[in-house]
Amino acid sequence: MSRLADEFFEEFVRSRSAHLYKLALLLTGHQADAQDLLQVVLERAYRRRSALVRDVDPEPYVRKAMVNAAIDRRRLLRRRREHPLEDIEPRAELRDPIGQIADRDLVLRWLAMLPPRQRSVLVLRFWEDLPEAEVAKTLGCSLGTVKSHSSRGLARLRELAGPRPGIGGGRGSSPFDQHGQVGPARAEVP
Repeated sequence: MSRLADEFFEEFVRSRSAHLYKLALLLTGHQADAQDLLQVVLERAYRRRSALVRDVDPEPYVRKAMVNAAIDRRRLLRRRREHPLEDIEPRAELRDPIGQIADRDLVLRWLAMLPPRQRSVLVLRFWEDLPEAEVAKTLGCSLGTVKSHSSRGLARLRELAGPRPGIGGGRGSSPFDQHGQVGPARAEVP
């Protein structure tokens, strides 16, 4: 059983690590923190590899562990009163491929400014494309809480984005539409 569990876990890590790294990056906002988060979570999952073999898909467990670890990390930083992103200017013009990279960076920074639960809801809901019910199950909260965090998180992202001339037309709209999707200069995570 141990050899089977090892092989199963190795295949899971090989096939899903790039995707899980992107999720970690969205949850943390920094490459080094994302790497640390992913390593910690995969270590936890490795210790449970025998139980994960019995599950049909270990990814929900790993995803939930990653969200919880990211929230724990944010709480620890808050207790230490570290606020590394306060002085960041969240606005930039986006008109070219370099601008799209800047837009992606801004979205990551804006996500980092959100409270941990709002960020987790937005990442799971709009980047992972999970239904609200599955997000609620993953976070261990009610469907109404997911909807509330989603609404407040999107409102905060729109506020951070501010009026953006040249995007979406009209009165200088935000790059985020009413459903949380990024507008014409779509931000994609590497």
